Amino acid sequence: MTDLSEKIKGFVFNLDGVIVDTAKYHYIAWRRLADEMGVDFPPEQHDKLRSLSRMESLEKILEWGGLYMTEAEKLHWADVKNNWYQGLIANMKPEEVLPGVLPFLDEVRNSGGRTALSSASRNAWAVLKSTRLESYFDVVLDGSAARKAKPHPECFLLAAASLQLAPAECIVFDDAVLGVRAARIGGFHIVGIGKPEHLPDAELVIPGFTDCRLSDILESVEKMATVG
Repeated sequence: MTDLSEKIKGFVFNLDGVIVDTAKYHYIAWRRLADEMGVDFPPEQHDKLRSLSRMESLEKILEWGGLYMTEAEKLHWADVKNNWYQGLIANMKPEEVLPGVLPFLDEVRNSGGRTALSSASRNAWAVLKSTRLESYFDVVLDGSAARKAKPHPECFLLAAASLQLAPAECIVFDDAVLGVRAARIGGFHIVGIGKPEHLPDAELVIPGFTDCRLSDILESVEKMATVG
């Protein structure tokens, strides 16, 4: 087997569901918006918004409610939702970083690995600041960086370029189907966060970073890459 540990130099992380769980705050804000519009919005519907931009998410809610809005109205309500969301994440604490994430990031950085955060959220910096995570990433790309939505790999390609690495030298960590697909299309190694049955395109799937060691990740990805 090729020693992948000598080739992998970059580690690209999605934010929501990988580093922190902001999904609950997104749901609170979207649910408040849906209530204002008289649209039923149960938690299972919110799962279908994962990896979508703010405007794409709003359009989905309008579609589910059979509602029409002008572009100006969409922009207004998207801003309203974002203001509610920003108010919620402003009070996030460092304790809300998901279990095992900080030790894993420390291990990556101590090994000489370069780290990037790539998030579709335009509020990524606000979340990093409130949870005191800014210093853990060499590069931070938020939702304003990429013009093309997942599964187009632009967001991850930009992250690799910012780290001055090729996609094959990077592992992407993502918890969503579209994110995993984007990483595969872009030529990255991909570790899914969640359940294997939900992320079949990932080389490796882990439930989270609790008790997760860098050497184990590299060894497992190496084996899967060899099999593939």
